[in-house]
Amino acid sequence: MTELYGGTDPRDIPAYSISDAARYLRIPAGTIRSWTVGRHYPISKGSNFFKPLIPIRDLKPKLLSFTNLIEVHVLRAIRKNHKIDLGNVRTALDFLEEQFQTSHPLAGESFLTDGVDLFIERYGSLINASRSVQTQMKDAFNAHFERIEPDDTGLAIKLYPFTRSHEEDSPRVVVIDSRIAFGRLVIAGTGITTRVLAERYKAGDSIDDLAYDYDSERFKIEEAIRCELPTVA
Repeated sequence: MTELYGGTDPRDIPAYSISDAARYLRIPAGTIRSWTVGRHYPISKGSNFFKPLIPIRDLKPKLLSFTNLIEVHVLRAIRKNHKIDLGNVRTALDFLEEQFQTSHPLAGESFLTDGVDLFIERYGSLINASRSVQTQMKDAFNAHFERIEPDDTGLAIKLYPFTRSHEEDSPRVVVIDSRIAFGRLVIAGTGITTRVLAERYKAGDSIDDLAYDYDSERFKIEEAIRCELPTVA
């Protein structure tokens, strides 16, 4: 597969704008920008800079790789249900980076195994987290990991993003796979992109027309369009 990309793993190729990542992962673009690019914030004397938590390539425009999407998805688990101080998150992530000798600790197999417990242990010690809080954090991680499919080496190869506000109601209908449709969001098991379906829907094609044309089940077409047009589908 890497031969098709000049010897580069397609998972590491910058391919997603911040707005793409925000739409696919249902996370505000401003949040993703802060996590990956950083941001300036005012202080009493001027301003300070919040350094990014997730390293991305220094490109213009700013683009994320599939690996970065996985990192954002996992970081969301940390921030979703707990008002966790990002300074302490950074300290815990720096610890993992040193332990596992990687610049992407949230995306590696080591995090999916020993890394979660190490992160929670280090973060818990920083904030004196209760056992119940640590258990809730572990549950949030597990819910997000269930949406990640690893390859034979243990590295993430597919991501089934949450498509609805209530995560437990999100079916595994659409997937991001850097090897399929240049990493665009598609109906799982096909190369049918959600964007094309949404564009045809906006142009006047009905759900039934699209299901017939693409030989797909109606609910899959609906879910795919929901990802692109949540207020319309």
